[in-house]
Amino acid sequence: MSVYQADDPSILKVLADFESTMSRSSEIPERVEHILSEVRSRGDAALLEFTQRFDGVRLTLDTLRVTEAELEAGLQSLSPEQIEHIQQAKLQIETFHRQTLPENWQYSNAQGATVGERFYPIASVGLYVPGGSVPLVSSVLMSAVLAKIAGNPRIVVVTPPLPDGTLAPGMLAALKICGITEIYKVGGAQAIAALAYGTATIERVDKLFGPGNAYVLEAKRQVFGQVGVDLLPGPSEVAIVADNTANPAWVAADLLAQAEHGSGKERILLLSQGQALLGQILAEIERQLPGRSHANAIRTVVDSRFLKIIYSQPHEAVSVLNAFAPEHLELQVEEESLEYFMRYVTTAGAMLLGHHTPTVLGDFTAGPSHTLPTGGAGRFMSGMQLGDFLRRTSVVKYGPDSLPKAQPVVATFAELEQLDAHGRSLQIRLDS
Repeated sequence: MSVYQADDPSILKVLADFESTMSRSSEIPERVEHILSEVRSRGDAALLEFTQRFDGVRLTLDTLRVTEAELEAGLQSLSPEQIEHIQQAKLQIETFHRQTLPENWQYSNAQGATVGERFYPIASVGLYVPGGSVPLVSSVLMSAVLAKIAGNPRIVVVTPPLPDGTLAPGMLAALKICGITEIYKVGGAQAIAALAYGTATIERVDKLFGPGNAYVLEAKRQVFGQVGVDLLPGPSEVAIVADNTANPAWVAADLLAQAEHGSGKERILLLSQGQALLGQILAEIERQLPGRSHANAIRTVVDSRFLKIIYSQPHEAVSVLNAFAPEHLELQVEEESLEYFMRYVTTAGAMLLGHHTPTVLGDFTAGPSHTLPTGGAGRFMSGMQLGDFLRRTSVVKYGPDSLPKAQPVVATFAELEQLDAHGRSLQIRLDS
């Protein structure tokens, strides 16, 4: 078992090596390129073939799209309490993101012109929701609710089918509760191809959202430019800072939870204040792990994708965290230290503050979207937000009184850049 010190001069290399475990296989880009090409040229036929090959499901054009009856059946299969809890989570997410809705604005600049911004919903968005053996019901809400608030006229969801060609009842219920009606049982790179290029059955969209496996992420990389994409979220990550006030059992439970997603590529990082606490947490992991239903998948992550670091002072932990840029950051530290970490850790996708805030609250119900940057992307990107579903346009309006005030500035730049037609396009109005 390797344990590192936060103040070790080689710690940045350790983190870089840890991040390199996210590196994609050299074969994936070529395979994805083939899938994209086939769907682009052969449309629905290729889509159905790849679904049968990769998901083991034989669908037809008549069964590809989810029906209203399927949505209603999914909703009816849930208990009233389950429906109420999904609705409660939906309300929390709505309430949070409505606070961030941008408003149109304008003012008069120093030359007397009217300038400002206007915001418009993107005309059509495609939401990828991971499904299969671990149907991420919460991921429906984390993107669909934002699209609804933004007012996107067309919202399309794609998600892989179960082996029997259906979707999980909870997935169907969440889609029904969110008011999504255009849903297709297709996943993987072939789903991204359909949304990016369009087929006879699935009309193309303008922007893609949602997490996925390595093939989904690579497909989104390759279609970017022909269609918009979001932050390319990959396998889940958590970093936990635990000081001597932390409960070892709680820390262990949270590490196991984020290793549970099932891809085997999740990453967990623990910053423990001292060797003794680390030993207690590791003992708790071994005690709790056998009782988990996904113990084998969790064990893969614990054994091969678990970085353990000892720190003494908070600034040492901050340096590690800013280099790692965790998707989720749990601060299981004394209350007096929280403000310090919030001030100086600048790369976390989401911060979960205090001993009573496990990541699962952000995953399911707190309000902010759980679609967050992974693989170090938090150094330059933020989590999914309402503004991602909108596009911004700047507006400028000059008139007879403001135009002369801009003329000297325009003339200077036209001269410096040797673009006389630029200068003339303003001057001709003044000459008139």
